[in-house]
Amino acid sequence: MMKRCAIIGAGITGLSAAYYLNQESQDYAIDIIEASDTPGGKIKTYRKDGYTIELGPESYLGRKKIMTELATEIGMKDDLVINNTGQSYIYAKNKLYPIPGGAILGIPTEVRPFITTRLISPIGKLRAAMDYVIKPKPMNPDVSIGAFFRRRLGNETLENLIEPLMSGIYGADIDKLSLKSTFPDFKVTEEKHGSLIKGMRANRKKMNSKGPKIGQFRQFKNGLESFIERLAEVVTERGVQIKYNNKVQAIKQTNSGYEITINGETHYYDSVIVTVPHTVFKDWFNDGPLDYFQTMKTTSVATVVMAFDESQVNNKANGTGFVIARNSDTIITACTWTDKKWQHAAPKGKTLLRAYVGRPGDNVVNENDEETIVKLARKDLDKMMDISGEPEFSIVTKLPNSMPQYEVGHIDKIHAIQHYIATHYPNLVITGASFEAVGLPDCIAQAQKAALKIAHR
Repeated sequence: MMKRCAIIGAGITGLSAAYYLNQESQDYAIDIIEASDTPGGKIKTYRKDGYTIELGPESYLGRKKIMTELATEIGMKDDLVINNTGQSYIYAKNKLYPIPGGAILGIPTEVRPFITTRLISPIGKLRAAMDYVIKPKPMNPDVSIGAFFRRRLGNETLENLIEPLMSGIYGADIDKLSLKSTFPDFKVTEEKHGSLIKGMRANRKKMNSKGPKIGQFRQFKNGLESFIERLAEVVTERGVQIKYNNKVQAIKQTNSGYEITINGETHYYDSVIVTVPHTVFKDWFNDGPLDYFQTMKTTSVATVVMAFDESQVNNKANGTGFVIARNSDTIITACTWTDKKWQHAAPKGKTLLRAYVGRPGDNVVNENDEETIVKLARKDLDKMMDISGEPEFSIVTKLPNSMPQYEVGHIDKIHAIQHYIATHYPNLVITGASFEAVGLPDCIAQAQKAALKIAHR
């Protein structure tokens, strides 16, 4: 007799979990339970009049190969595109500065570009050079990214170079963001080489020896949503049921499985994989260490897309965009020159700007309507670029409480939670962006791990 597995959420994690569980075992009848009427979660692509614009996540890191492998398996290899490369910038001290050549996530690995940059003062550069003599210090057991880099490279290099690049990934306060949960390799590198700069230079040489430099991000010619559509199609063809407009109210453990209350009705399943954000599942589980999710913080963010005729935007920079130092007086945190980064994103003769809004602790996204957010973002962009007239169209996508904050100690709490679930909730796995990583390939990797756990229990 077939066992029944419910996967809660039809985002990238839920769909991937269904794909891998179905691939690994034919013993399960799989239902994906989705509260909305479409798959994909935060992934949404605007496709109209020659535009292909991401409204949620923009792309994924190519070096995390699991997403490319999955795309190939489901027949989308020929749809993959690689980003155009170019100079990236940091907006600090009311000016755009090129990111120094050789910098990896802001960490300098080449002497000349770092010495000649005007982004860091001479005193700031001398302080960063102390990384060569500062001895590694134990983490005991975790430390914030801010504390780690301040100690190694000083305040100025952290705030003007490293923080804008790293906080953009996690939408987080760098002085609370956990090193162990996000970039533990930096600590390993520091301890192995006795210096972060030395270690990053050695790592870079190793990477450069692997072949010619190409763009590090991947996309699909019809947008990320086309990947979601294809994945949903494949799992459906293989017998997975995707049940849209089905809201889960509760999950209750029974002697032999789980009772799930969906739209007021109770359904029985042998196994459950929960892939929705902790802001949703915290109402279903709060015993033992799971109570961590009651207080785990999130940041609200938004993307603001503006489309112009190319004659309206005077932007001669040969680059893909810029990030913003947090001591700048702006509401936007970054901007991608999307038509320069992705050839397929806009029709010829059009310019596409994609600004990001939302910092930890601010309420800009929640307190303002879309029209106001466009005006505030435009006011900031006018400080950095020469733009005339109004955009042909603009799209604001609000993602309230969408960025889970991995504060110091996060990963140790997650490991305790995973152990607790394994011992107290057999045949149940909770996974996704609230746990171990927020990138799209990371969500797929976590989904695969969850599916294998269920298949081999």
